[in-house]
Amino acid sequence: MTLACTRLNADVKGRPWLVFLHGLLGSADDWQPLFAELSGWPCLLVDLPGHGRSASLTAAGFADVSQLLTDTLHGQGITRYWLIGYSLGGRISLYHACQGDARGLQGVLVEGAHPGLTCQTARAQRRHHDQQWATRFVQLPWKQALTGWYRQPVFDSLTDAQRQKLILLRDANSPHAVAAMLAATSLAVQPDLRLKLHQLSLPLAWLCGSADTKFITLAQQSGFELRTVANAGHNAHRDNPAEFARQALAFITSPVLKDVEHDLS
Repeated sequence: MTLACTRLNADVKGRPWLVFLHGLLGSADDWQPLFAELSGWPCLLVDLPGHGRSASLTAAGFADVSQLLTDTLHGQGITRYWLIGYSLGGRISLYHACQGDARGLQGVLVEGAHPGLTCQTARAQRRHHDQQWATRFVQLPWKQALTGWYRQPVFDSLTDAQRQKLILLRDANSPHAVAAMLAATSLAVQPDLRLKLHQLSLPLAWLCGSADTKFITLAQQSGFELRTVANAGHNAHRDNPAEFARQALAFITSPVLKDVEHDLS
């Protein structure tokens, strides 16, 4: 089984593919603002389970999504690639790099993504939080649920016009499909990947909007390479797509090689 996806610039030779994974409630189309800046790179825009043209697909957890991604890459004939993931898509990218079939993976760039919770109390709180949202998605009128979602603190940098635009964009989603994906890939069930991420030999960086203070702080405290996009919040690739693309390509073409940490325990 494979995920629905869109190929761009497939005729470009000699460069690895850029594989884009969207966030919860999104789709492959979310990356459209970047297209003009990526004409020299082959790109694969993936619809995750429960979203876009993969809305009918379900996943049991991170391992399942990672395997679907591997099968999709194989089906597309992609053997060298970078992962670029936003929010949920970023967390899936991190998991895939650490615990999936990462053959051919050249590096990872994530936007607004969490490497994993470090204590059981935080996991229990997040499990409750995500269960509440999954229930709201299927029980509330859909636009009311979306309005509440985009009023969470992480989206504080949105203007009213930006918030309304996102609500309209997400209106076509299936509430039950999104709720199922939220439950399957909740941060509460994601492993803490920090140690494994620091042990990767692959280039890895966080690319955050300058106003996304939560994830800027998280990346800094976790010791990961950080790049910022000016005049942007949690959804930096939409807020300032030209600068996001410039920063992403600068990282991909001149990655910082890491001193790999080894677990000697």
